[in-house]
Amino acid sequence: MIAVLTADLIDSSKYESDFLEKVIETLQEQFIYFEKSLAEKASNFSIYRGDSFQGIIKSPEKALLCSFLLKTALNKLESEANSSIIKADLKLAIGIGSFDLKRDEISESNGEAFQFSGRTLDEMKSGSRKLMLKTSNIDINAEFDTSLALFDFIADRWSTASAEVIFYLLQGLKEKEIAQIVGISQSAINQRKKAAGWDPISVLLKRFEEKISATFKGNQ
Repeated sequence: MIAVLTADLIDSSKYESDFLEKVIETLQEQFIYFEKSLAEKASNFSIYRGDSFQGIIKSPEKALLCSFLLKTALNKLESEANSSIIKADLKLAIGIGSFDLKRDEISESNGEAFQFSGRTLDEMKSGSRKLMLKTSNIDINAEFDTSLALFDFIADRWSTASAEVIFYLLQGLKEKEIAQIVGISQSAINQRKKAAGWDPISVLLKRFEEKISATFKGNQ
C-alpha cells in the first residue's frame, strides 16, 4: 500500500514567470525535504505541464503531513500582478491503495492509489475543495472528507504569515526557533500559531496517522 499525491496549481495562468519559477523551486525543495527527513524518494515526484505534479509516499500514514507541507510551502508565497495580490495555492488529492505497476517514470506507473488520486483530483477541478482523500475504505473516506473540508475552511483564511508559521511547525520546529527564522518575537509566533488553527490541525494529523496505520498496516 502506498499513497499517491496528485495536484494542480490554482490560477497558475495568472502567475508572472518569475513567480511561477519560485513556486516550482519551492515544490522541488519540498521533494528534497521528503527524501532527507521523511525517508521518501524525491525522484518519486514529478512536475508536468508546468503547473501539476504527482508523487508517491511510501508510508501512507505520512501522506497528510506531506500534503500540508506542500500546501503551506506554497501558501506562504505571494506575488502582485495587475494591481492584485496572488497567493500560491493548489488542489491536491491523496489516493491510498495498491501499487500494481512500477516504472522508473511515475507517469508510467499504475495501480489503485494512482487511480484514486487522479480521479479524485479530476472531480475537484470544478468545485471549491482543495484537499481530498480517497481509499477503498468507505468509513475512512467519510471521516476525513469532513475533516479535510474543515481544514480547507481554516486554510482559506490564512495570511502568508500564518501559513509560514504552520509550515515550520509541521517540520517540528519550536516557537523560539521559528521566531529566530522569521525575525519576530516568540509571543508573536504564538499568536499566529493560534490564529492559524494549529491545535486542531495537529490533532487531525495525529488522528490521520493513527487511523491510516491501523487500517492499512496489514497491507504494507
